[in-house]
Amino acid sequence: MNDLMTPERQSATTVTLSDDERQRCEVWTRVMGYHRPVASFNTGKKGEFAERRHFDEGRAALAPAAR
Repeated sequence: MNDLMTPERQSATTVTLSDDERQRCEVWTRVMGYHRPVASFNTGKKGEFAERRHFDEGRAALAPAAR
C-alpha cells in the first residue's frame, strides 16, 4: 500500500465543490425488463419510483422466518 492510501491520509483529504462545479447524476432503473433513465418518467412513475423500498440483505437475514 502506498502512502496516499493510508487511513490518516484519506481522512485528512476533503473535497468540496460549489454548486456550479457539480454535475447532475443520471439515475437509471429497470422497469418491465428495460433500463430507463428516471428523468424520462412521467409524474406518476416518478412518484412510484420515490415510494420504492430497497431490499437490504443484512436486515432480511436477521428477520425471523415467517411460517
